[in-house]
Amino acid sequence: MPVPSAHRVAVLVLEGAKPLDVGIPAQVFTTRASMPYEVRVCGAGPGLVTGGDGLSYYVAHGLDALAWADIVFVPGYRFPGRDDPPGAVVDALIAAHGRGARLAAISTGAFALAATGLLDGKRATTHWHYARALAAKHPRVQVDENVLFVDEGSVLTSAGAASGIDLCLHILRGDLGVAASNHAARRLVAAPYRSGGQAQYVPRSLPEPLGERFAATREWALHRLGEHLTLELLARHAAVSPRTFSRRFVEDTGYTPMEWVMRARIDLARELLERSERHVEQIAADVGLGTGANLRSHFHRVLGTTPSEYRRTFTQGE
Repeated sequence: MPVPSAHRVAVLVLEGAKPLDVGIPAQVFTTRASMPYEVRVCGAGPGLVTGGDGLSYYVAHGLDALAWADIVFVPGYRFPGRDDPPGAVVDALIAAHGRGARLAAISTGAFALAATGLLDGKRATTHWHYARALAAKHPRVQVDENVLFVDEGSVLTSAGAASGIDLCLHILRGDLGVAASNHAARRLVAAPYRSGGQAQYVPRSLPEPLGERFAATREWALHRLGEHLTLELLARHAAVSPRTFSRRFVEDTGYTPMEWVMRARIDLARELLERSERHVEQIAADVGLGTGANLRSHFHRVLGTTPSEYRRTFTQGE
């Protein structure tokens, strides 16, 4: 039996599509009594689409599915910064949005949405590994790499594959309510709710250095994070003036020296939260942030969550 048109979902499979990204919306919204959705998997045209990770997809529908759907998912795909999707795909996405469909990207699918111009001036996210590339390729997009998903109303974006589940459950909550979303989460054996503002938990909050002029000083500081580090001490170790050190350090890392030190302390705190049972106050002292309140403040600013929530994330399955 056909389901209401308000719940028509198209999953757009592009060349190099990532298997998990394709499967998540297809499975979450699959038609069943408790889920009044109809899903059509499509491509630039019906037929075989070469995917990533050694898989290919046979899709029954072409871009006509985008004219039919009320929600269009764009799964992530390989090499998103290399080329934009075909013009016909971009035009179909713009047309679908123009007649009221919601567009939702998983992971690097955000690059396809950005190519439409519909993310210009809006917040968006993508997998942390590609965040800088998205910002460089589409500078009018306000890229936030420290969240799981962003809901801008008619355009939504999410980070890596697992956060695609969070985005789908978020859409379910809005469409059908909390009970339906929780039911779907139980079926998926997934967390029923993770806030879009929760951090992606990238491996480190420190960026890769762009230069190596002060590599020895950075290494020296990493072994003394629990001590009182100042700009003057760091500059003295590097054998330059504080002013020169600050200017060149920003060129090397993208951060001021003391911002870099703070983020290094946050990274060390993360490791201690994951691997030890130390109290937050003890960890704050160990990493040089003094008090638990100070650690919580900086932790939330950098990662968008609390030390307690972070620790629970890494211990709930133990």
